[in-house]
Amino acid sequence: MHWLLDPLQFDFITRALIAAVIVGIVCSILGTYVVLRGMAFFGDALAHTVLPGIAIAYLIGWPLAIGALIFGLLTALGIGVLTEGGNLKEDTAIGVIFAGLFALGVALLSTSNNYTVDLAHFLFGNLLGVSSTDLWIIGVLGTLVLGTIFLFYKEFLVISFDQVLAVTLRLPRQFLRYLLLILIAVTVVTALQVVGIALMLAMFVTPAATASLLTRRLPAMMSVSALIGAFSGIAGLYLSFYLNIASGAAVVLVASLIFVLVFLLAPGRGFIWRQNNKTINR
Repeated sequence: MHWLLDPLQFDFITRALIAAVIVGIVCSILGTYVVLRGMAFFGDALAHTVLPGIAIAYLIGWPLAIGALIFGLLTALGIGVLTEGGNLKEDTAIGVIFAGLFALGVALLSTSNNYTVDLAHFLFGNLLGVSSTDLWIIGVLGTLVLGTIFLFYKEFLVISFDQVLAVTLRLPRQFLRYLLLILIAVTVVTALQVVGIALMLAMFVTPAATASLLTRRLPAMMSVSALIGAFSGIAGLYLSFYLNIASGAAVVLVASLIFVLVFLLAPGRGFIWRQNNKTINR
């Protein structure tokens, strides 16, 4: 038990552990909608388009999370406006904004001589470097996202599974769509410190995709996804501490390993299970 308890004597480990659990739960629960609605590309693009916000905040001395949040919200709203009414396909609009803003972020970063050192943890995550202020930001934004999902659970459920029913019930589909985009943007900012921009997509998609192989009902899928996300954060933290590897990469590797095991072994839907059934039925 010493290997489990000894790291907790350090304050930075305790903060990192709390942050990992919060981010793992928030990303995984919201990620169920990302997976069900086929929005993985949007989540990845949004994670990269906050880069100019981070760069601008860094250059003018603002908290980096504020710059990321502003650009995240602007990106979400911009994609919503460009695709409203079918003027542009969503993947086209995402591609245009993704490329333009990411290039802007790289250009802004290149104006600073020491940007590689100061901002590298936002690209690849720095879970062990979470400060008390970072933890408060993660906690507040995470609570906001989960609270909104709880309040609009039924509405999000309907628009994710049955558009005809949504029209019949006269749900404000455009409002709900924008709200979901904004929630993804806020969650990206919440998870920046933990897994970084480059690995953000994995925290949205991998736990939720794993859960989708184990259950078919949305509440159960959310619960399983949250458990996987939280466990990945905790296990990744310990791997990072003991093996001296990048914390964000460690978290994502744990989540990916769980996905591979479930994909192979899941009862009824796992690859090995299906292959055995094919052999028996021949």
